[in-house]
Amino acid sequence: MLGTNPLAIIARMTRSAMLEVLGEDYIRTARAKGLSKVRVVALQERADALRLATLVTDADVVIDCSDNFATRHAVNAACVAHAKPLVSGAAIGFDGQISVYDTRRPEAPCYACVFPPDATIEEVRCATMGVFAPLVGIIGTMQAAEALKLLAGIGTSLAGRLQMLDARSMEWNEVRLGRQADCPVCARRPMA
Repeated sequence: MLGTNPLAIIARMTRSAMLEVLGEDYIRTARAKGLSKVRVVALQERADALRLATLVTDADVVIDCSDNFATRHAVNAACVAHAKPLVSGAAIGFDGQISVYDTRRPEAPCYACVFPPDATIEEVRCATMGVFAPLVGIIGTMQAAEALKLLAGIGTSLAGRLQMLDARSMEWNEVRLGRQADCPVCARRPMA
């Protein structure tokens, strides 16, 4: 079993369904192409690697809102193995971050490229430290926007970029992320 909190959301959504959310012109195009409706599956369960593999296989995009590294790394490994984009968000105290790990793109890093699984990181959970409630909404809304963009095939995703919000000052910082050739999770993928 992974972590103490449930896996947040793994969503199965077709592009046409997401396009319907975006407007009538998109709806007409989607209907003309005969694309299907949206299906969102929100899960509250603990999942081992086998269960994650099953869930991720059926998803078009994975949204991770978990609060511990073990779960984040397990979700990332499943996404890399099945070439599914991962929209990862986190919030603790007044600090939030969001990125997209889209390993369908050869140059894009995975979560483990940025946060190596063998690194010694002091893990602090929301249950211990608390979180500024509006921050969760901000990061979650951005995750939804990134998922919609990926599903609709529009705009530029946050793949290769980590955005960090200091909610005390409401200032955003962005760091460019590179793929690590020696990453224990994604090193076997072809390089760009």
